[in-house]
Amino acid sequence: MLNALWNPAVVGEIPLPHRLAMAPLTRNRATPDGVPTDLNAEYYAQRASHALIITEGTQPSADGQGYPVTPGIHTVEHIAGWRKVTDAVHKADGHIVIQLMHAGRISHPDNTPHHRQPVAPSAVRPAGDMFTATGLKPMPLPRELSTDEVAGTVDDFRAAAAAAIAAGADGVEIHAANGYLVHQFLATNTNQRTDRYGGSVDNRIRFAVEVATAVADEIGAGRTGIRISPANPFNDIAESDTHELYPALVSALAPLGLAYLHIAHGGDEELLHTLRKLWPSALVLNRAGADIDTRARDVEDGLADVITVGTMALANPDLVQRVRSGAPLNTPDPATFYGGGAAGYTDYPTHTA
Repeated sequence: MLNALWNPAVVGEIPLPHRLAMAPLTRNRATPDGVPTDLNAEYYAQRASHALIITEGTQPSADGQGYPVTPGIHTVEHIAGWRKVTDAVHKADGHIVIQLMHAGRISHPDNTPHHRQPVAPSAVRPAGDMFTATGLKPMPLPRELSTDEVAGTVDDFRAAAAAAIAAGADGVEIHAANGYLVHQFLATNTNQRTDRYGGSVDNRIRFAVEVATAVADEIGAGRTGIRISPANPFNDIAESDTHELYPALVSALAPLGLAYLHIAHGGDEELLHTLRKLWPSALVLNRAGADIDTRARDVEDGLADVITVGTMALANPDLVQRVRSGAPLNTPDPATFYGGGAAGYTDYPTHTA
């Protein structure tokens, strides 16, 4: 079942040598100002044999930061830091897109450069605590974005996409999943607006479509992807109309000609097949927890054009070579996933036959 994985593919304007890609994984190892480092460049370059690297979530603005020491892409220093990363990946013959992630209400003032209240579609406090430099703290009530501020946030995504290309990225992925800002506009429990961005399905998908349109206009549709996670309750999301919402969103995005749609699959096979039929270009699929054979079957069956893997890629810089040869995989160390230095980041061993 693995044969189809090794066929070349073209995703928008990005030619891929095979179909096994690296999923975005938050690692919390940038500087306090959100600048990628030489260590980050080493980490991504180690994994350049993946068909495509989708980076960790990267804030498009100061308001977009949710977690401590995550990277940004909205200052000249960020661009210079990311240039180290993209140059290292390209030198190793890899392809890399920067994921643009605005955390919205999943944040804390202690984690942002301006220490302001988090922003969101509506003033609805999320359940749970946030990691900060001084320990876990309850996430505060967010401030509702005004209608004009929503338009300004779209412009932030546009500018961040341009900055990503200036940093040498092959493209960007818009994070519209996992309970962050774009997803917050989609979900009924986090979006209680009464303006043109709230209420009906058409209104709730408007922000996502406007962001995708702006980014595609700025850097080209062929270098723009978007990630969704239908019915994912992560970060206190509750969707009441998933089977209406996501077909409407995908149908609205389809005419833009984006490079790919990345689906973090939550188990609804009927919805997944529906979205596959509605999407005209490359579909990238992530089945978290599934083995490689299961994921490869999606490529064989035409359900996915590319598959992404997360913790397997984290723990195996040479995952592509291991899968090709049938070599055993390293076991990931959850204690080193978030924050720290080289341990559990760039020191996973490669396989020696």
